Amino acid sequence: MADNLPSEFDVVVIGTGLPESIIASACSRSGQRVLHVDSRNYYGGNWASFSFSGLLSWIKENQEKTDVREDSEDWRKLILETEEAISLNKKDNTIQHVEDVCYASQDLAEDVKEAGALSKLPAFGASDTSEAAQESEKECLPVESQSLGTESCEISPESVTCNDPESMTERKDAEMTSERENLCDATFDQSALETGKTDNVSTAEAAALDPKKITYTQIVKEGRRFNIDLVSKLLYSRGLLIDLLTKSNVSRYAEFKNVTRILAFQEGRVEQVPCSRADVFNSKKLTMVEKRMLMKFLTFCLDYEQHPDEYQDYKECTFSEYLKTQKLTSNLQHFILHSIAMVSEADSDTIDGLKATKHFLQCLGRYGNTPFLFPLYGQGEIPQCFCRMCAVFGGIYCLRHSVQCLVVDKESGRCKALIDHFGQRISANYFVVEDSYLSEKTCTNVCYRQISRAVLITDQSILKTDSDQQISILTVPPVERGQPAVRIIELCSSTMTCMKNTYLVHFTCSSTKTAKEDLEPVVQKLFSLNAEAERESENGGGLEKPRVLWAVYFNMRDSSGIDRNSYDCLPSNVYVCSGPDCALGNDYAVKQAETLFQEMFPKEEFCPPPPNPEDIIYDGDGAQPEDPGFSSSSNIKTDPSPKESSDGDSCKVSEEHHKE
Repeated sequence: MADNLPSEFDVVVIGTGLPESIIASACSRSGQRVLHVDSRNYYGGNWASFSFSGLLSWIKENQEKTDVREDSEDWRKLILETEEAISLNKKDNTIQHVEDVCYASQDLAEDVKEAGALSKLPAFGASDTSEAAQESEKECLPVESQSLGTESCEISPESVTCNDPESMTERKDAEMTSERENLCDATFDQSALETGKTDNVSTAEAAALDPKKITYTQIVKEGRRFNIDLVSKLLYSRGLLIDLLTKSNVSRYAEFKNVTRILAFQEGRVEQVPCSRADVFNSKKLTMVEKRMLMKFLTFCLDYEQHPDEYQDYKECTFSEYLKTQKLTSNLQHFILHSIAMVSEADSDTIDGLKATKHFLQCLGRYGNTPFLFPLYGQGEIPQCFCRMCAVFGGIYCLRHSVQCLVVDKESGRCKALIDHFGQRISANYFVVEDSYLSEKTCTNVCYRQISRAVLITDQSILKTDSDQQISILTVPPVERGQPAVRIIELCSSTMTCMKNTYLVHFTCSSTKTAKEDLEPVVQKLFSLNAEAERESENGGGLEKPRVLWAVYFNMRDSSGIDRNSYDCLPSNVYVCSGPDCALGNDYAVKQAETLFQEMFPKEEFCPPPPNPEDIIYDGDGAQPEDPGFSSSSNIKTDPSPKESSDGDSCKVSEEHHKE
């Protein structure tokens, strides 16, 4: 039971966000005794994904901002005279200005519930630490996967067989069921996600939905088909997170889809940006002269370090100004700045822009036609994958397990233990704490930034094509110089993040005001918020915009880049992990996790590859046990997915391919 944990560990990790989960996995993999706790009733913290009803509960909790009642002060009696306590937060204060708006027809009866929903979870901070209740919120019903225009990738050390996304549009709709694994207190099931056919009745109901007449009732009933991320990110195919997932074999717990389109917003229109050489020469948007200009510049960017004379005089200029000095049309400059390099027009210098462009080009073609991958079921799956790995190597997990304080030895200045809400004193050598758990007193001198976020459920894609199963990324440049650009990621139902005939659209930018003030003007440019106006547009023959069915806006704290010295009275063996940053990729979280791990264990390898089954030595008379079904050869697939044999859309990544 969670109220009777061992009293000693090597490492205690507080918070289950991505960097904390990576650190916990790395520590457990290196043989450390790890306790991983979170006061929330779900994994991931601000990296989490929710079903629709789960998100509504999260919204309600953050809108009410009720004060957490003070528990008994009995724990203070456990503090000795030679010790002092550093109190931790009992309430997450990283989310502000939450506002949700329903634009769909609200014919909702009070007794309408999410299909398959179980009883509500215990209140936040309750002492029950069973993960079964938490997983009831996350566990998915059968979900339809439309394999049109996208590829599904399972990254594992095996052979790679990727198909062209365009060739998949002729395939029949594939139906898939996720047998989601429960994350337990002490261990996790090591089996990968399995897929199967959905229930015929459920399929018939979903197919009967009219995409132009989706109501709020239907969204609530199909709420378990949604997996809505609090933070919107993509994985670069040659980024640090993909490399770590492949190296550590944590990738076997997840599947991915290729982002199929990179879009640009120019002169009030949304256009598709050509990325690869084939895209450039097949594009009808560019003239032949523009195609040659673009290919020449992109070829230069791939090895720009070898030609310093080309940019030496422009190092102090912004990348935008540098592009104007090249033989590029304004159309090409816009594409490169906002859709390829994806850097700030006002703040990024020439070197930053060239580096970003080179990274983009290096990631092309590894798994698909764009540099990006998206995890099935949302970004919130990634922290859970690392938690599974930690548990496999002996890590202990407790959700809804709040920590009262850290106990610091006055003489040495080191943290020696923590006291949880049961009053149990747990000792450890190292403590890793997510920033949101630190009290206002500890963070007095910390200056935080904010991220503006919006999540929309819409009825159509922002750029219609023959396939309705597209995963797109779009950057809307700022209207005024100095303002942040807005990044938009649009997800279709085959990503397992929304119901059929809807799209999930994520907006992200650095905050200047509240999230709604920052993002609603961009939403209005691309979408229709008024159903009556939409009908008039249809009847009048005007250009039809996708209609927003439901939206939520909120501001999230960006605690990245905070210097350790900014925190007051932080013991030397307490390490702080930041929440999500505003960047598109996950490199900052991976770098931070590796840096903190190396500070704790400088002689240990960070997330080493798993042992080869042939190298395992068994105790006893030397006879090995019967083969449990895993491969004994590194050249044979060790974790085949059901989809692999029946669906040509899946792709596998070889270790050799990873190292090239």
